Order: sequence, then structure tokens, then C-alpha cells
Amino acid sequence: MFTEKDISLLKEKSITIEAVTEQIDRFKTGFEMLDVIRPATPNDGIKILNDKQKENFSNLYDNSVKKGLTVMKFVPASGAATRMFKDLYQYLDNPVSIKELPANHPIVKFLEQLPKFAFFTILQQVMKNVNLEDIETRKSKPAEIITETLNNKSLNYGNLPKGLIHFHSYPDNIIRTSMEEHLVEGSYYAVNNDNTVKIHFTVSPEHFELFQSKLSSEGSKIENKYNTKLDVSSSFQKPYTDTIAVTPDNEPFRDKEGALVFRPGGHGALIENLNEQDADIIFIKNIDNVVPERLIGDTAIYKKALGGLALSLQKAIFGYLKDLDCEINENLIEKICKFIENELFVSMPEPFKLLSISQKAEYLRKYLNRPIRVCGMVRNEGEPGGGPFWIKEKSGLESLQILESAQLDLDNPHQAEQQNKTTHFNPVDLVCSAKDYKGVKFNLTNFTDPETGFISEKSINGLPVKALELPGLWNGAMANWITLFAEVPVSTFNPVKTVNDLLRAQHQAF
Repeated sequence: MFTEKDISLLKEKSITIEAVTEQIDRFKTGFEMLDVIRPATPNDGIKILNDKQKENFSNLYDNSVKKGLTVMKFVPASGAATRMFKDLYQYLDNPVSIKELPANHPIVKFLEQLPKFAFFTILQQVMKNVNLEDIETRKSKPAEIITETLNNKSLNYGNLPKGLIHFHSYPDNIIRTSMEEHLVEGSYYAVNNDNTVKIHFTVSPEHFELFQSKLSSEGSKIENKYNTKLDVSSSFQKPYTDTIAVTPDNEPFRDKEGALVFRPGGHGALIENLNEQDADIIFIKNIDNVVPERLIGDTAIYKKALGGLALSLQKAIFGYLKDLDCEINENLIEKICKFIENELFVSMPEPFKLLSISQKAEYLRKYLNRPIRVCGMVRNEGEPGGGPFWIKEKSGLESLQILESAQLDLDNPHQAEQQNKTTHFNPVDLVCSAKDYKGVKFNLTNFTDPETGFISEKSINGLPVKALELPGLWNGAMANWITLFAEVPVSTFNPVKTVNDLLRAQHQAF
């Protein structure tokens, strides 16, 4: 099946023949659907913090940082922002008079409200001979304006990652990219006791120098304003996490030169990058979910509260693990089971009751000695995002998982009904504890669920292919973590999926 040229390519990417063979087999067998029991809801998987708890957890977090707790932010920022400008590209493929488009068309909205975008001043400088302040002038030159926005000789937004798109404007002609806003946001809650804000971005190799250039030009300004020291690092998605593309008949897809074609394995591949980070608490947030500085307050408060909640769980879990190392008795076993039931909403499966004391202790030791994640959950108001669900594992244990719609069998009446009952969704707002009770970093790749990947249909040069995505970073890649969901307000979730999302009130800086 594989030629010498294929084997050479595999060696270059550090991918084994066995791994590729397993991927091809996976295309043939597919993924087994999860046993979805019910959605997680308030007090059944989702913890609701009252004002006193929010304050106490925030104080616990702040005090822990003062005592030397190390914290950092991890921001997936790979890839170009092509999808953000999908509507603009589609218009250029089929340009028509603006008068022919309905009033609510994305292009009409883009042109009518163009001066509200943070990048408007840059665009006006590029198009000096066009009065972009005049709405009729803008509507008469839609293709020209869109081309200048996307063109690599102008703003080049069509070729830049989201992290380098200008999101927000401020007085005195200050405009910030989403990357800069993450640096600013980190200065509000991710400051270590040595005044260092530690942030890691995953970037694409082709964008690395651009990220570094922006950091060099703007980083010191942020440090000076917030009296902090930025410690910014970055990494690339590992080549060995790429997955092979296959034809609709599950044969390896080859390009015009006959070479095997590989595709990025999805954001789940970033578990390898997360595994390389070293901090006691790691905040994870998407690159496009940032707000202007005037609205950071809620985000900072709830980030600290979630951090404190994670530390509270960690303290209790570490204490029980140490107790299990010293003495085992029925009282301790019962105490741990009640903690798991009351704080994690999980009941031990029926077979657990039949185990001996030593077997129960070993079971609980294994259950508790895992990475911990506390995930913010927003009330479902129609925004896209994975949902919180209870699933039944093959062992009979129920566990909390974040599932995308593709992981649900919507042809199954029960699963379709459970999706309709969801009250919350995941805005990618995670706080992670990735060290064990002895202070040793977990190998996070040992806690993934390889059975929760995706198979999707794509096209390459107009030809249909099937693509394999690894379990998502906050889905299957963290499936075997200790998980708790906590409600956060919708004000902490302000994603920019399309360029016109920047016109929402929360992205207007003043």
C-alpha cells in the first residue's frame, strides 16, 4: 500500500505506518456513538455559584497566587481567519450591485457600518483616494473595499490568523488585535506573584514571525500600562498529529504528484502542546473570545472564581489521596464517596459496592488521581458551542463530558431529546490543574478518549475526501479528567466567528 516515497514522508512527519493504518481502519469502522444519558443542568453537573461563593473562591485564588501558586493562560490561536471573512469571499466570487441585496445581507451590513470596525482607520489610509466616511461611496465600491480588506498588499486579513486581526478601537487612535487583548486580559487575573503574566499561544509556522513582530511592537506598551512583565511563548501543532485524508472508498488520497495528503488533526491535537506547559493552574480560552477593556471586569472576577473552585477541589482531592496512602478504612471510603457525590455529582457504579475495602481504595485512588478541569458554562441563548452532558462509560460510571452535535446520534430519539433539553453550552472557558498530589505533572495524553473523534467530508482541489479529526481539546482529549461545570454569565462570552460580530455592542470599545 505504501511506497518508498510514502515511507519517507511518514518519517519526515514522525508518523508510523501503524498509526496511518489505524487511521484508515477508523475511516472504515467509524466511531461508536456515546451513551448519552441526559444533559448536565444546574445542580446536576453544573454548579451555580452564589455571590458569597464567588467572593470566597476569588479570594482563595488571589491568596494562593500570593503564596506562590503559578498560573498561565493557554490560547489556541492557530490557523488563518478565512472563515471569519467567508461572506466577503463569497461576495467577491459573485459580485453584484449592493442595490440587489436585501437590507439584512452581511455585505450590506459590513459596508453600512464600516466606520465602526477598529480597522477602519487603517483601511482609510490604504484607500486615500476614496471617501470611506460617505456611505453612498462605500456602497458604490463594495468589491474594491472588500479586496483591500483581504488583499495581501493591504490589510491582508484574508491571510492572517484571528490573533492578528484588529478587534477593538480606543481613544487616541489605539487599536488592538485579539492577541493584544489576551495579553491585557491576562494582566487582570493571570499575574504571578513575581508580576509575570505567562501566556502561551499555539500558532501556525507561517504566522510565527508575524506574532513575534506584533509582540515586539506592542508588548512593552502593555507591560508599562499594567506594571507587569509578559512571558509569552508559542508552539506549533505537532506534525505527527496530522491525519491522513482518504477517498470516499477509504483509500489513501494522493495529490497530483502521487503523494499522500495529510490534514491537521483538529484542535484536539493541541493536547500535546498543553502537555508541555508547566503551571499549577492553566486557564484556557479561545483567541476570538475577548472584549474591550471596559468589559473585562466580569471576565476577571469569574476567571478567579473558577480558579478558586478548581483549587478548592484540588485541595480536597489531594487530601483524600494522601489519606489513602496512610490508612484505609470504611469511614474514609464512605467519606470520599460522599465527597464525589456531593461535589462532583457522581455516584459510584453498582459493581463498586461489591468490592473489598482494598479494592474500593484502589478504585478511588485511580478515580481521584487525574487532571482536574473546571469548565465555565453559559446559559444557552442560541450561540454555537459544545454542550454539557452526562454519559455512561462502558464501566457503568457516569461522567460529565462536553459534546459537539456531531458526537450525538440525532437520529436516535433519546439523544435528540437530550440535546433539546440542554440549558447551557461550553464557551471554551476552562481552568485546569494538571499536576498530581505529589506535584508531578500528569502525562495528559494518558487521559484522552480516542473513541471520540470525528470523520468529516471535505474537498481537495474539487475532489471529495474524508478527513479524520482527533478528539477535541476540551471534548475527547480531556474525557478522562475529573470534570466539574460551573455557570458563568453570558457577558464573559463574546466570540467573533464572522467579521460582522465585531459590530456587536460588546465589541465597540467606547
